[in-house]
Amino acid sequence: MSIQPDLLYSEEEEALRAAVRDLLTDHCDAVGVIARTESDAPHDIALWKALADGMGLAGLLVPEELDGQGATHREAAVVLEELGRAVAPVPYLTSAVVATEAVLECGADDLLSQLASATAIGALAVALNVPAGGAYQVVRCESGGLHGELTGIADAAVADVLLVPADDGGLYAVDASTATITPQASLDLTRPLAKVALDGAPGRLLGDSEPAVRRALRAGAGLLASEQLGVAEWTLTETVRYLKERKQFNRPVGGFQALKHRLAQLWLEVVGLRAAARNAADALATGEDADVAVAVAQAYAASVAVHAAEEALQLHAGIGMTWEHPIHLYLKRAKADSIAYGTAGAHRAALAELVDLQTP
Repeated sequence: MSIQPDLLYSEEEEALRAAVRDLLTDHCDAVGVIARTESDAPHDIALWKALADGMGLAGLLVPEELDGQGATHREAAVVLEELGRAVAPVPYLTSAVVATEAVLECGADDLLSQLASATAIGALAVALNVPAGGAYQVVRCESGGLHGELTGIADAAVADVLLVPADDGGLYAVDASTATITPQASLDLTRPLAKVALDGAPGRLLGDSEPAVRRALRAGAGLLASEQLGVAEWTLTETVRYLKERKQFNRPVGGFQALKHRLAQLWLEVVGLRAAARNAADALATGEDADVAVAVAQAYAASVAVHAAEEALQLHAGIGMTWEHPIHLYLKRAKADSIAYGTAGAHRAALAELVDLQTP
C-alpha cells in the first residue's frame, strides 16, 4: 500500500526559505536585475557565489561524501520558489539541478564535488525547450575531438563545464573555454541562451547520454514548476498589494467586485499549482511515480504562471507597462518557462501515455 505524501513544508524547509529570501532581499533587488538585463553580463555571479558557496545550496542534491548537502528535491524546490519570486539571474536550475542530475547518473564523483562546492558551473548542452525523452541535438565524436553546433543552451555563457551529448551515445564533459559560445536572442533576459560551437574540442566521456539526459530533463521539468510557483506567487501578492493602495473614485481599486473575482480565481489557480509543484518535488525525492507527477505539474504550471503575470501587468495599468517596473521580467520568465523542458501539450501527451489514456 502506497503512503500518502506529506506536501506541507517542514520546519527545516521553512527555515531554508527564510534564509534564501533574506539573502535575495539584500542582494537581488528589481532595479539591479533590470540593470543587468541591459548590460552584457546579465548573470549575477556574486549572488550565485553567495547562494552556492556561502550557503552551500549548489550541492543540495549531492551526497555529503562528495562535498554536497545530501538533501532532496524538496529542499531544492524551496530554493527555486524563492529564486522564481526574485527572477534571480543565477544558473541554479541549470547547474545545481539539471547538470548535477546528469552527472549523478554518470557517477563522475570528482565533477560532482566541483559542482557541489561551486568551484565549477555546469550546463547540459541540450536546448532548453527539449522535454525528457525528447529528441535533442548531438555533436560528432571523431578522433580529433568533438565537432558541431548546439543551439538554445541556457546559461552556457557562465558555464565552466559543458555536458555535451555526442553521436556515439556518450555524454562528454567539455571545458567551456574550448568552445565558442555565442549569445542568442532570448525572451527571458535573466536566463540567456547561447549557441555552442565545438571544433575539435577535447571531451571526457562520463557515461551514456540517453539515461543521463532523460534524468536531468525530468528533474529540470519537475523543479521548474516550483520556480513557476514562485513567479505566480510574487505577481499575485504584488498585484493585491498594489490594488489595495491604488485609488479611483476615492476608494481602493481592489474594492471593486470585478477585480476581486479575478484575483480570487487567480488565487485558486496558484493554490493548485503549489500542490502540483510540491507533489512533483516529493515524487522526485522519493522516486514514487515521478514521471506522472512531473507531467501533471508541467501540464498545469505554465498556464498559471503566465496567467498570473499577465493579470499583474494588466491590473497595474500604466505603471505595469513601463520598463522600470519589474513585472515585465516576470512575464518574460513565465513565457520562457512555458516552453522550457517541454510545453504543457508535450507533458499532457506524455501523461496520457503514462496512464494509458490515449486520444481516440
